[in-house]
Amino acid sequence: MTDTVPALALEGVERSYREGESRLDVLRGVDLVLNPGELVALVAPSGAGKSTLLHIAALLEQADTGTVAIAGVDTTGLGDAARTELRRSSIGMIYQFHHLLPDFTALENVTLPMRLAGVGKREAEAAARALLDELGVEPRVSHRPGELSGGERQRVAIARAVANRPAVLLADEPTGNLDPATAEHVFAAFVRLARSTGLAALVATHNHDLAARMDRRVTLVNGHCEEM
Repeated sequence: MTDTVPALALEGVERSYREGESRLDVLRGVDLVLNPGELVALVAPSGAGKSTLLHIAALLEQADTGTVAIAGVDTTGLGDAARTELRRSSIGMIYQFHHLLPDFTALENVTLPMRLAGVGKREAEAAARALLDELGVEPRVSHRPGELSGGERQRVAIARAVANRPAVLLADEPTGNLDPATAEHVFAAFVRLARSTGLAALVATHNHDLAARMDRRVTLVNGHCEEM
């Protein structure tokens, strides 16, 4: 029996920024591993580096030092084209705001990532409908974002993020703009979908109740990642 390949592995990740003549050290050697099917909450105060960590894990930003591996692929030294392709095929992102395309229907928003990946229209639409049905918004597939409630929009955003069956899902305050009742419904749908697909998820959140229901919690302290 072979060892499980981590969905996401960060080792010795450091990231600093220049502010005039001074240097701000945000990440100072972050080590973090997520295995397939694992839900991990990232809980830390504002300014601790949560967004920087998520951007580096999503290959949107490069670490100064350290390694980032996605589904066993070491991204060190990859060019922009290779990073973009790996991001498209293996990483899903959910933000606090849904960022759906306003002129596209819910179905079209979820279909788009699959079409960009080369999936045929009929197959992409069938897969999108199945995802939206699993998330409880299939009856709204023909509606544009402006015709959907906040919870519905966020569930469509979740469906879009997992449309290409990524190895890892990264979420930045995915229920931050929702009322408590709606946030609960969206979170339950998110967990159900994550469990059924076996993807790993790293979720930055200030909601300690939701964080406590994930497999484990981590935080950032002085630029290092620690278990809570």
